[in-house]
Amino acid sequence: MLQISNLDVFYGESHILRNVDLSVPDGQMVCLIGRNGVGKTTLLKTIVGLLKHRSGKIALNETIINSKSPDQRAKMGIGYVPQGREIIPRLTVKENLLLGLEARKKPAKNQEIPEEILTLFPVLKTMLSRMGGDLSGGQQQQLAIARALMGQPQLLLLDEPTEGIQPSIILEIEAAIRRIVATTGISVLLVEQHLHFVRQADYYYAMQKGGIVASGSTSELSQEVIQRFLAV
Repeated sequence: MLQISNLDVFYGESHILRNVDLSVPDGQMVCLIGRNGVGKTTLLKTIVGLLKHRSGKIALNETIINSKSPDQRAKMGIGYVPQGREIIPRLTVKENLLLGLEARKKPAKNQEIPEEILTLFPVLKTMLSRMGGDLSGGQQQQLAIARALMGQPQLLLLDEPTEGIQPSIILEIEAAIRRIVATTGISVLLVEQHLHFVRQADYYYAMQKGGIVASGSTSELSQEVIQRFLAV
C-alpha cells in the first residue's frame, strides 16, 4: 500500500525528517507515536503532498508519487484528516460531507451520503442540516473522518483524532476506525497519543528527533517504549 524510503524533509535549513522508512500494508492500521514536535504531523503532510521533501521516495501501490500534487494524491486514494479537523463551520454537515466527493477519482453519479458512512457515525444522520460550527468537538471529528471517507480512499491518514475529545466519544471513534479497516480494506496511518487507541493498531512506529527509532507489533508494545515515546 504505502512505502516510504529514506525520506528527508527540511523547513528552510532545519532538518525535520531524517531518513524515514515506513510502510503501511494493505488493510492494516499503523500507528505513529512520539512526543510533540518530533515530526509526526510533518510526515503526514509530506505524504499527502502539502510539504515537499528534499530526498527519498513515497510510493502508493508501487507507484512513485513524489511529483504528484495534493489533489492528484487524493484522487489516487489518499484521504487526510488533519489535526484540528478543519471542517467548514458555515456549511451544513451534509454540505461538508459532499465536499469529500471532490477527492474521488471518478465524478460521483449522485450527491447522496452513502448509508454505510452514516452507519459508522450515526450521530451525523440526525444533524445533516446543522451547521458544522455548531457541532461539538467530538462530532466535528466524526464529520471530518466521514468527509474523508466520502472520497473513497485506499489509505486514510489521521492526525491525532482523539485530541481534546471526551472519553466516550474517543471510544466511538476507535470503534469506527477499526470497523473501517475490518469491513472496507482501507489502510490507516494514525498519529495518536491515546494509549488505548494506539493498541488498536496492528503495528507501530516511534519517532524521535525526526527519525524512526523503534517499531513493531502493537501486541508487543512494551512499557519502556510507552514511557519513552508517548507524551504523558
